[in-house]
Amino acid sequence: MFKYFFILSLFVASVGYTQNTAVSMNESLKFTAAYNMSGIMTDLAEVTMETSLVKTSKVTLLRLKTTATTYSKWDSFFKIRDLYESYVSPKTLTPYLHKRDINEGGYYKAMQYKFKNKTNTVESIKKKRRRDGTIWEEKKNLNIGSSTNDIVTTIYKMRNLNLEQATTGKSFPLTVIFDNKEFKISVVYLGTETINTAIGKKSCYKLGISVNNSSVLKGSNDNLLWLTADSNKVPVYAKFKIAVGNGELKIKSASGLKN
Repeated sequence: MFKYFFILSLFVASVGYTQNTAVSMNESLKFTAAYNMSGIMTDLAEVTMETSLVKTSKVTLLRLKTTATTYSKWDSFFKIRDLYESYVSPKTLTPYLHKRDINEGGYYKAMQYKFKNKTNTVESIKKKRRRDGTIWEEKKNLNIGSSTNDIVTTIYKMRNLNLEQATTGKSFPLTVIFDNKEFKISVVYLGTETINTAIGKKSCYKLGISVNNSSVLKGSNDNLLWLTADSNKVPVYAKFKIAVGNGELKIKSASGLKN
């Protein structure tokens, strides 16, 4: 389920060069993830998105960290402990390193991308746990488009889209790399809408989302994302439909905002 949330979230990135005007260096966003179980929308997990600066001997990067954790009462049913993180330029959000560690119901998978932005290539490492407990590893060098981003970087880049000037029906074509494949995404601006959230009543930009040549999400009208209609463009609510059901993501708290 949480893979689908991240896939939904990644659909709203900017294209090409981006100047970061919306994301701070010490931000924390918390969400409740829910899924429709037997006709009842049930809260299953907490999703946390945090930013922080990381300094190396040569450069200062912005760490974008996203985690998904099932509430304890659901751990015996299907325990999830997922980590997604990227290291990017604080000014442009250009990605340099992406890591994904998935631990869901005993299933383990890890992905790592090292972005070579000058050559538009990615060094990929994929790891999976075999039934006997040993780790299988695969390394690849991948060619990507000049505006292709990983999942986490894309979640944050979406907040720098020029939605203030968008007209209803405007479409943003995007490309994202996930599981060593590039996905073509269509994001359609649907106007503004005011909704009630845990952080107050918010005027929001409403976006419809679809993935070309993918069966993960079903119909752009069923996959919607609301961003606050201000300079922070905080994601506050999302609805998605997949082949096996539907779910939603609701914001719980937001702190350390840039504007």
